[in-house]
Amino acid sequence: MKQWFMPALLAAALTGGGAQAGEINPAANPLLADKWQSRPLIMVPPSADNSDYERMRGIIETQRDAFNDREMVLYTVENGDGMKNGQALTEAETDALLHSLDLSSQGPLTTVLVGKDGGKKVEQQGFVDPRQLFDTIDNMPMRRARQ
Repeated sequence: MKQWFMPALLAAALTGGGAQAGEINPAANPLLADKWQSRPLIMVPPSADNSDYERMRGIIETQRDAFNDREMVLYTVENGDGMKNGQALTEAETDALLHSLDLSSQGPLTTVLVGKDGGKKVEQQGFVDPRQLFDTIDNMPMRRARQ
């Protein structure tokens, strides 16, 4: 083997098959594991102490049974740090999540509801009452078939 080959092979393995620093690795997208399993709700606030974001989080907590009954998972990206149901995502996962939904961690409060099929069902900026999202889910064909 050529002397340069092994370090290059090792570097490719460590970077996910040759992805360069700053590139998005689509395979790192945590939404891929949710497809056909759950309905991701992604909330990206301008800051963790945004009042509309805090209000939405409070409603979700008081409506946790309704949230869980609809097989939802909560993703948040606060100040560039991603979480799924309170568990930290890696930087690569967070970047891939934002990229796949064409979102920025630097914008206004943005909420996206993704269906079990992996498609965006709702994307709104500002306050969104989670109970309205529950109604949206309740009117989806997969949800109606289950009831």
